[in-house]
Amino acid sequence: MRILTYLRELNDALKDWEKYQSISIEEIRSDRDKRNMVLHAMLVSIQASIDIATYIIAAKGFEKPSTYRETFEILAREKIIPEELGDELSDLAGFRNVLVHIYWGLNLEEVYGVLQNDLRSLKKFIKYIKELFHEEL
Repeated sequence: MRILTYLRELNDALKDWEKYQSISIEEIRSDRDKRNMVLHAMLVSIQASIDIATYIIAAKGFEKPSTYRETFEILAREKIIPEELGDELSDLAGFRNVLVHIYWGLNLEEVYGVLQNDLRSLKKFIKYIKELFHEEL
């Protein structure tokens, strides 16, 4: 079941993200390897969440999203996740675009803020998804 692969990937990336929260903004600025580890964990976490959301939308026959941000809006509208969480995850989907297009220039203060503050949203999301698929898993 593909959803299991997405959930494992998200779970592993969230563990990395949590571990990397101890890295200071100064280390992110000055240490390319640490910066890349942080960015990779964030990107994989957010992308796995998008993949999970897209999977659910397709499996349940919900309207097709036109953007990654919209995937979470649809899940909230369909009562799969709370509206507030849908908004938070939509913002992370937008942040994913910043991570993917790193050559645009990263605002490391923004990256650090997301690193420190947005893990909780993804942890909430994985909790809701595990509950949703509990009987199937």
